[in-house]
Amino acid sequence: MTEIHALSGAYAVDAVDDLERAAFERHLAECAECRAEVASLRETAAMLAETTAAAPPSALRDRVLADITTIRQLPPEVPTAQPVRRHRVRLLVAAAAAVVLVGAGTAVVVTQPWADETRPPSATVQVLEAPDAQSTTLEFPGGASATVTHSDELDRAVLQTEDMPPPPEGKVYQVWLDQPGKGMVPAGVMPVEEDQTLLLEGDAATATGAGITVEPEGGSPAPTSEPIALFDFGRSA
Repeated sequence: MTEIHALSGAYAVDAVDDLERAAFERHLAECAECRAEVASLRETAAMLAETTAAAPPSALRDRVLADITTIRQLPPEVPTAQPVRRHRVRLLVAAAAAVVLVGAGTAVVVTQPWADETRPPSATVQVLEAPDAQSTTLEFPGGASATVTHSDELDRAVLQTEDMPPPPEGKVYQVWLDQPGKGMVPAGVMPVEEDQTLLLEGDAATATGAGITVEPEGGSPAPTSEPIALFDFGRSA
């Protein structure tokens, strides 16, 4: 599961920037699952907004504060590919519970360390929004496109695709960075989805370009086929 899917919760409550909103709305047009999730989250938010305020029991504040001291803080979760969206939904549920407490009139504020909205943006977003970011876009027959954005300051690059057809059965799209004196160096394998946002591996600041090839499932240490796309970073080897 890619990062674009994980934006559904933030998009539903208008907590994305213009770049993320544009990318997610393009994805939303093609993903029925995300459309359903956004609709459900917006419905929940609307219900919470209509909650009628009521005075809480006088003992509620003392009980909540006492309970907080008995709660064991959870360690950070190790990110995996599949649970990304579930983790975000859990955070939204926790946020919704906090809204219910406020709507009920209580003055208790519970701070959860794992729901910190002040955390820095992801490495992918940092590259896409970097002041020195440079992008190269290629269009394929049939309307598909691929864009590589690289930042020398951050030494990272990001690949974004739209309407990418699936590779042949038993094959994958593999991405490479063209390094001086080394040639094409593996930079990641694309998951099989039409729209992708992939943070590439390797040193983008030294690379002169990037490429995409069709490789056996699992990827290859070196290209075994001619590239279907080559991106020039605009500097000599």
